[in-house]
Amino acid sequence: MARIRDLLAVQRTVSFEFFPPKTDQARAHLDEVMTELSVHHPDFVSVTYGAGGSDRQQTVETVTHLQAEHQVPTMPHLTCVGHRVSEIDALLDSYAAAGVESILALGGDVPLDATDVPTGDFRFAADLVAHLKADGRFSIGVAAHPEGHPRSPNSREDRQRLADKLNEADFAITQFFFNIDDYLSMMNDLADLGCDKPVIPGVIPLTNSNQVTRFADMAGATIPSELIERIAAAAIKGGSPTASEVLKLGIEVAVDLSQGLLDAGAPGLHFYTLNRAKATKAVLSSLAVPAE
Repeated sequence: MARIRDLLAVQRTVSFEFFPPKTDQARAHLDEVMTELSVHHPDFVSVTYGAGGSDRQQTVETVTHLQAEHQVPTMPHLTCVGHRVSEIDALLDSYAAAGVESILALGGDVPLDATDVPTGDFRFAADLVAHLKADGRFSIGVAAHPEGHPRSPNSREDRQRLADKLNEADFAITQFFFNIDDYLSMMNDLADLGCDKPVIPGVIPLTNSNQVTRFADMAGATIPSELIERIAAAAIKGGSPTASEVLKLGIEVAVDLSQGLLDAGAPGLHFYTLNRAKATKAVLSSLAVPAE
């Protein structure tokens, strides 16, 4: 296996994000998806921390399974809000024992179904980054928001906080976005602040307009009006566009964005797969300059 910071030092990366499956059938499906996507030789995959920070044991089990069964470096998302240091350390010990070498450090939200949540020992992702850095066993990634974090008071403060956090970490992965200028503007802002750590752009092929709209609202991402207009134009006789039409548009948009990012020198591409293979495979197969 390899630490993500070491991979980024020598090559452009391709990576995929999955969420933890909750049933045996869903787990079997994820194995099929991973097998399908393996033809593109992913450099690493990541696993989210469950919905709203819940179901962390499912994250641990999924990370351990993917790393062992598919022999691919697997990076867990780790949110810290509401957790004690002892809880975080227990998780880190479990990951280290499983051969995990990279962690995506996130602030996160209190679990949605929590009834008795401790105050916790961490307030922000930066606190977790500092703890991981002191631990010393992992390559540390953080989240970046090209359009600004939804809770940031203004763009200037958002970029400064990101630069401060990223200067202590090894790399960042962005929330998904649709406008390449948002990514390029963020990178220029970070450079102006003296931060030159690699920031991997996150790409989500649009497969379900309603679902992605909901995710975009949660993440503070803007769906460009021209994309909305293209979806509307695909409607049949004034009705709703079919799933296949949305998928085709989503792939076209993701290919254009991915190619533009590669041409602009992005250090890799991180695909939000939604635990499906078809759209991501189509995007990677269509790129004129595949990841190295």
